[in-house]
Amino acid sequence: MLSLEEEPIKYGELVVLGCNGSFPGGRRKSRFSLHRRNTANGVKPGTVHLACSPEAAKVISNNSQHSVSYTLSSAETVVVEYTDDNETDMFQIGRCTESPIDIVVASPMGCSHSRHSGSFQSTISRFACRIVCERAPPYTARVYAAGFDCSRNIFLGEKAAKWRSFTGQMDGLTTNGVLVMQPKGEFSGSCEPGVWREISVCGNVHTLRVTRASQSKGQQVMDESQVLVDGSLIDLCGVTLLWRSAAALSRSPGPEHLEELRVKLNAARPHCPVLLHTLAFPSLDEPESHQLRQPWAYLCCGHVHGFHPWRGRGTAIKYEEEKEEDEEDVVKAAREGDKDRECPLCRARGLYVALTLGRESRLCVDAGPPSHAFVPCGHVCSEATALYWSKTTLPCGASSFYPACPFCMKQLARDRPYVRLIFQGAPD
Repeated sequence: MLSLEEEPIKYGELVVLGCNGSFPGGRRKSRFSLHRRNTANGVKPGTVHLACSPEAAKVISNNSQHSVSYTLSSAETVVVEYTDDNETDMFQIGRCTESPIDIVVASPMGCSHSRHSGSFQSTISRFACRIVCERAPPYTARVYAAGFDCSRNIFLGEKAAKWRSFTGQMDGLTTNGVLVMQPKGEFSGSCEPGVWREISVCGNVHTLRVTRASQSKGQQVMDESQVLVDGSLIDLCGVTLLWRSAAALSRSPGPEHLEELRVKLNAARPHCPVLLHTLAFPSLDEPESHQLRQPWAYLCCGHVHGFHPWRGRGTAIKYEEEKEEDEEDVVKAAREGDKDRECPLCRARGLYVALTLGRESRLCVDAGPPSHAFVPCGHVCSEATALYWSKTTLPCGASSFYPACPFCMKQLARDRPYVRLIFQGAPD
């Protein structure tokens, strides 16, 4: 047992993409920490039974016994009994809010990535997947498709993709699948995104199906494993999670570093070249809001301004005749956006948006300054972070993939996914 003073061993964290550090309400959070449990609760496959046998019926009806049932046909079901594993801890992830689920996830509201069919009905499974961590160093974490329900059972119906391996082991895939992407190299400024794979109930790695719900499994990839590494992405068809290992987090920039960068940026007193007032990013502790001093940018060229009335050449009203914008006007404009504005500095025309700092430090691949903005959302981060996520395609719907801003999950522009910001210094 742990003493009151002793800190529990941390395996790592799961970060929900698209929340930018906040997901208020209940057990749904934007970030989850996995710690070693006081008592191991891991399980491992054991005896295999046919459903018609008395032993299988006993296993399925025993609420203290974990099992996986594979329905092959109306007349044949195979039940795999799972036994306790004192060397691992199991953490279950899903949409269900009942006690078997340790990590309750939901699609980030307002996120286009979460709207697969145009409706708001969640496509995340109630018992989506499970992560099993070894209790001894190096605390290896593995991901498996499907989670055990309130009766400690996993049921793969007749329509689910399932098969028997050459060794006789049963395995299968969940309805919408659990996809994993492992980065190439360390999750840092020099890493590259990997290839998306699908994980089975037994943790085997497969190439992707034609569509998420196809009954035909992909080809097994024998030289890859379900072991999570720092920067691994797990997609549950409606929400994407980033795995950060505890060891890597101890060496990575945290929220304090992002706050230092914000203070340093504001200390340079960037100015709006039109209205000549000082711009400033609000504190990372404050709720995201659109204020009069908030920086805006023309994403066609990267020139940073404050919100101003200039709309381009041919505008009949001069600056001095324009009414001063109040905060309500700024908020309305920030929400609606402006797709056709002309930059007063370089005359380029394009999207004009409010800039918002990326607040979730675990999504950053380096400690670089906030110098670039994603297009078209305007979330600001370092150049290396913008480059990495612009090259990382994320699943959307049954078979689509596209790069998206990790802070809000809005799809990035194909021709120019991010832009370097050009701030104007304080006038003499």
